[in-house]
Amino acid sequence: MYESFQPIRGAANPHLQTILPRLVRRRVQLEPHWQRLDTPDGDFIDLAWSEDPALAKDKPRMVLFHGLEGNFYSPYAHGLLHAWREQGWLGVVMHFRGCSGEPNKQLRIYHSGETEDARFFLNWLRETYGDVPTGAVGVSLGGNMLACYLGEEGTRCQLKAAVVVSAPLMLEPCAERLERGASRFYQRYLLEQLKLNASRKLAKYPGTLPVTLQQLKSIKRLREFDDAITSKAHGFADALDYYRRCSGMPLLSQVRTPLLIIHAKDDPFMTPEVIPPLADLPPGVEYQLTEHGGHVGFVSGSLRNPQMWLEQRIPEWIAPYLTDFDAKSSLFIGK
Repeated sequence: MYESFQPIRGAANPHLQTILPRLVRRRVQLEPHWQRLDTPDGDFIDLAWSEDPALAKDKPRMVLFHGLEGNFYSPYAHGLLHAWREQGWLGVVMHFRGCSGEPNKQLRIYHSGETEDARFFLNWLRETYGDVPTGAVGVSLGGNMLACYLGEEGTRCQLKAAVVVSAPLMLEPCAERLERGASRFYQRYLLEQLKLNASRKLAKYPGTLPVTLQQLKSIKRLREFDDAITSKAHGFADALDYYRRCSGMPLLSQVRTPLLIIHAKDDPFMTPEVIPPLADLPPGVEYQLTEHGGHVGFVSGSLRNPQMWLEQRIPEWIAPYLTDFDAKSSLFIGK
């Protein structure tokens, strides 16, 4: 039986938990093997592997979908890849378009409900490196995207199991939360990163976003960014239309892949609306709500020896599905 998350003594504060990984995980845990994958529409996706995939074709695989403006160098990303490598698995971060340090080319970026790149990548992964047991983890925005993907795929899903961490499963209330109180600090930080990335894209590929550089500079809230850019670049009427059509919560009932969802009650990005009604979850979907942990924090241990709880909890939960899936798949027979 797993142990629930216990924060470092004296560091249970949600903001401390959210920030601590960047303070205690300053060194990158491994040197990635980079690979660029061309997309059918003439763009590209950058992949960061835990090792050369051509030399590890028979190993179980774990895919990581990162959060908003995240990448391999996010502490949770290289930390999880290192933990998976220690398990003898092959890990990979699929960077959303424009998140690997180089602007993408096309008239689009990425968003919380954009599942086509993940679908293309997972199909390519199986066709290129063989059909071995594959799991996935989605963190924050990537977690909502993964929940959407699992729901859309239903019984067709090729993943053996998945984990969703700190995901804004209801986008509208989470966007509102980031406009209140101390959470505004995170909105400012994320918006700065989004605007910086968008300005680089416009400088390299003019006209590839539905705003000018001057309009971009005037944006003050994440909702304004989603109104002016995310929604318009991806065919939504406005930010509200995007939030309501791309939230993962309504799709959870259609998930037929073993899934663990992890939230912290004190997550400064979230509201109670992200907690799914447990009675409505299908068989095989587990929910773990911790008292503490912040947003993708979950730092336990001690100040002298901090431990990243997610790097223990995720491999512990998903390992049986990567090594003995037949025993687990009976959960979904007839569903």
